[in-house]
Amino acid sequence: MLLKLIASWFDNHAAGELITNNKASNIAWGRIIPFIILHLACGLVLVVGYSDFAVAVATLLYLIRMFAITGFYHRYFSHRTFKTFRPVQFLFAFIGASAAQRGPLWWAAHHRHHHAKSDTAHDPHSPRHQGFLASHMGWFLRSHNFNTQIERIRDLIHYPELRFIDRFDIIAPLTLMTTLYALGAWLELAYPSLNTNGWQLLVWGFAISTVFLYHMTFTVNSLAHLWGKRRFNTSDDSRNNFFIALFTLGEGWHNNHHHFPGAARQGFYWWEIDFTYYLLKLMSWLGLVWDLKKVPAPVRNQRTL
Repeated sequence: MLLKLIASWFDNHAAGELITNNKASNIAWGRIIPFIILHLACGLVLVVGYSDFAVAVATLLYLIRMFAITGFYHRYFSHRTFKTFRPVQFLFAFIGASAAQRGPLWWAAHHRHHHAKSDTAHDPHSPRHQGFLASHMGWFLRSHNFNTQIERIRDLIHYPELRFIDRFDIIAPLTLMTTLYALGAWLELAYPSLNTNGWQLLVWGFAISTVFLYHMTFTVNSLAHLWGKRRFNTSDDSRNNFFIALFTLGEGWHNNHHHFPGAARQGFYWWEIDFTYYLLKLMSWLGLVWDLKKVPAPVRNQRTL
């Protein structure tokens, strides 16, 4: 049993077999042990200390991985709001997986389910039906939300590299963790003036950065359905929230997004800051992405509230 549990951390096929024995509403405690350890590891900051370099690395990795989640996991894989080359698709799928929010296929399938069932009893992270804590993170831990809904991602499953990342999604975070430790250990010897080391970079660059990234991403599921303004009379409780948009690189314009999910831009107006869109636009100028889908003017101007 212990070997099966450990195997489930590395192979999602093994985890799926293990979890099917649980009741659907149960929290998959064995499978989420790494998730719990990651939160506890943030407390090691009291041991490893602080350096400007470590904080800078944590901030940079937060921003890079948040963009991989918002720009690619969400706007590309989930909603197909632009086109890109296959190597770029793979690169950002891998970077997104390093955020430890599962693989791109699982993420996209789950998010498409959310839009189809938003704020109904079948939406796993609806504050209206599940309560705040469950909508924020409880849904992520439950057995019945573990397996990928293949029927929702038929357009993506023919990419073997995406299926590989999705099945072995732990490879990306482990690669990042190993790189951070090795970099910190080298810098401790080569540039002692930076006052960093392997363990410090691991705690700041991975544990703290990833946990903060978790909970800012999760606010879109929870707080953005409770706190903010509604411009459009959508069938769900989605709201626009400037503060969430700021920390999630534009995802906080959530009522806009639910009104028209097919746009690459979620800040419909110039004053609605959407850093993800600005970066996608830059990538389009460089020829890395193209066909960024726009919000039709009649749709944008359809003020119903």
